[in-house]
Amino acid sequence: MATKEITLPVIGMTCASCVATVERTLRRTPGVIEANVNFANERATILYDPAATDGQCLVDVIREAGYEVPSAKTMLRVVGMTCASCVATVERALRRHPAVVCANVNFANETASVVYLPDRVSVDELRRVIRDAGYDVLEDAGEAGESGMDREQMARQQEISQLRVKLIVSLAVAVVVMIGSMPHLFPFLRHTPHQTMFYILFALATPIQFWAGWQFYRPAWAAAKHLTANMDTLIAVGTTAAYLYSVGVTFFPGFFTGAGLEPHVYYDTAVTIIALILLGRYLEARAKGRTSEAIRRLIGLQPKTARVIRNDTELDIPIAEVVVGDIVVVRPGDRIPVDGVVREGHSSVDESMITGESLPVEKTVGSEVIGGTINRTGAFRFVATKVGRDTALAQIIRLVEEAQGSKAPIQRLADQVAAVFVPVVIGIALVTFAIWMLVGPQPRFTFALVNFVAVLIIACPCSLGLATPTAIMVGTGRGAENGILIRGAEALEKAHSVQAIVLDKTGTLTQGKPTVTDLLVAEDHAAADVLRLAASLEKGSEHPLAEAIVQHAATQGVELVMPTDFEALPGHGVVGLVEGHQVMLGNIKLMEEQEIPTAGWAERAAALSDTGKTPMFVAVDGQVIGIIAVADTLKPNSQRAVARLHEMGLQVLMITGDNRRTAEAIARQAGIDRVLAEVLPEDKANQIKRLQNEGLIVAMVGDGINDAPALAQADVGIAIGTGTDVAIEAADITLISGDLSGIVTAIGLSKATMRTIRGNLFWAFAYNVLGIPIAAGVLYPFFGLLLNPAIAAGAMAFSSIFVVTNSLRLRGFKATSA
Repeated sequence: MATKEITLPVIGMTCASCVATVERTLRRTPGVIEANVNFANERATILYDPAATDGQCLVDVIREAGYEVPSAKTMLRVVGMTCASCVATVERALRRHPAVVCANVNFANETASVVYLPDRVSVDELRRVIRDAGYDVLEDAGEAGESGMDREQMARQQEISQLRVKLIVSLAVAVVVMIGSMPHLFPFLRHTPHQTMFYILFALATPIQFWAGWQFYRPAWAAAKHLTANMDTLIAVGTTAAYLYSVGVTFFPGFFTGAGLEPHVYYDTAVTIIALILLGRYLEARAKGRTSEAIRRLIGLQPKTARVIRNDTELDIPIAEVVVGDIVVVRPGDRIPVDGVVREGHSSVDESMITGESLPVEKTVGSEVIGGTINRTGAFRFVATKVGRDTALAQIIRLVEEAQGSKAPIQRLADQVAAVFVPVVIGIALVTFAIWMLVGPQPRFTFALVNFVAVLIIACPCSLGLATPTAIMVGTGRGAENGILIRGAEALEKAHSVQAIVLDKTGTLTQGKPTVTDLLVAEDHAAADVLRLAASLEKGSEHPLAEAIVQHAATQGVELVMPTDFEALPGHGVVGLVEGHQVMLGNIKLMEEQEIPTAGWAERAAALSDTGKTPMFVAVDGQVIGIIAVADTLKPNSQRAVARLHEMGLQVLMITGDNRRTAEAIARQAGIDRVLAEVLPEDKANQIKRLQNEGLIVAMVGDGINDAPALAQADVGIAIGTGTDVAIEAADITLISGDLSGIVTAIGLSKATMRTIRGNLFWAFAYNVLGIPIAAGVLYPFFGLLLNPAIAAGAMAFSSIFVVTNSLRLRGFKATSA
């Protein structure tokens, strides 16, 4: 068993008991063989099995024990990777460094996500590690922003341009060489001496072999220097074998005729293989570029300039110069440059590109605005509160980039295969050559060479390396475009297998604030008068129910007066004088204590309570004149979202601290079939754990600070973006808007992505499992069929293109509207 040792700094230990706690926690972790903690130098030395756990898991374990590991994370843009074997090489090089906690390399977007110990290694040293492994690194690739994306875009465009030129020349030469290799089919070539034709073909093929094919030789040589192999090794060895054999026939024909072999050249094979693989690389590069379009679109939302007021003068300045506290001017049609709070004016703002909400949102004084959204109608001024990397848009971009660079657990099998794929293929090719030389028909050497080359060329580790990350990139990008932020590939994978969804009531299912739902009045009183008296009495109260009544009166245009002799009676209600009348507003206990008759009203109040509402009696001068019911009402789309979740075969539960009667009333309205009521905030995580103990895979949806432990405990934590930062930080998925249909969309997107990944992996494995034996010649004894190396090259190119284009189909995924 291969083991690895890592030494992690641990902050927060104050005594020997802390040392024992950290050691005990680490030793209980699966995969940890030995753990020793030194209190004096605050370091933990851990010996572990890298097949069972990794450095990031160990860091998380220490943090969960209540201590801190000062680590940092960077994204490096790696240049020169051509297949999944390259990914394995770069990951292996990074993980061998003692200060690297975790390293994941994504072949699709050519990035390395590295968690490291900043006190023991610098980013420059990490770049050197990658370069020493035979690859290059773009400077400042980890920047989330327009400049970083511009550099990546320029590098990709340059790569595509170079491939296009090489492809055009290679295809043109391949056609000419193919014609020259079959002179018997073309009358104008029939009388050309064989040897002369060989020299012409040599002259045409040599530039293609070493100019167009140089991009295969360079990485193959770099891999060889580090005693590894990649797909370029297969291409370089295969085409070189065909080319050198042809060169030998061209310049030393007597050697072959003397050995009883008919002189025959394979320049067409070498050139056609290179041309077809370049075609595949060209199409693949273009398709891979489209997988990161979501990031580019998000970055394109940010305007380059902002109009601010400084020294009483309006100035247009670069967006990088905007600082917190600046007064920013926004006119109709402008794109809002940074985050802030409206100071004056009002307007409607299109936030669809951030939240996925199609309807414009009204903004007035005190409303928050998000950078990157579009102002529609009015003009307003706002105070900048977040700029640069702190804006919501910058954080969204950073989250999406990290998610696209992460690895899904389903990719592990492909990574394990890719790590040994190329050496195994070379071994199969050598065995194929040996078998054909021993038992093959005459001319044995020709048959052996052709099948040797075909095996090397048809093998495609590329498709294995692209199968998962391309789908993850497109899936997470599509989620971001629909207002769903997925923190990593693991969350995207887990979401598809969720069996139960637990919805927090307040702020998730409901609006999160009470509103007036019913106003019942006596026959001899007008509704407006009852509302005016009640709202006037509550005008001086800060209770949430009082605020709901006052706000409802304002929306109805009711004019209020100031009460006198106001008194709050905790647990009962309020009393006071309004326009000389004694007014009471409260529950039935208040009415009973004041001996106010409630005949005919108590039953109506009980009926309101049964539907989850809070009834409050309005009494004037000792007589009940009405009931005002207040409730935290369901969000408009909650019922539809719950119904859609049921249609997906999911069990939907509601968790709340409310009493069971109120909770069940709300659950009935929403269509929820199981209620977890009277749950204390600190017990929410335990309720999730109980559901998991029932064998359910659980997703928790919440928005408050008290939901954070439950979100962390759940298999998938989903935070409502309108909630607290603590909840969002603890979640795996964030719905930027408060729209519950985002849950349906997120699970649907996860299922679509996993279907795509499984399809990709099936194709990648099936192609290689079937293609390599066919290329080796297993069909020849039965059907007399052999695979031409040129056809093998075309099949290999198609394999990679199929995987990428299949992933790109996810761009057509439609969000669910509830």
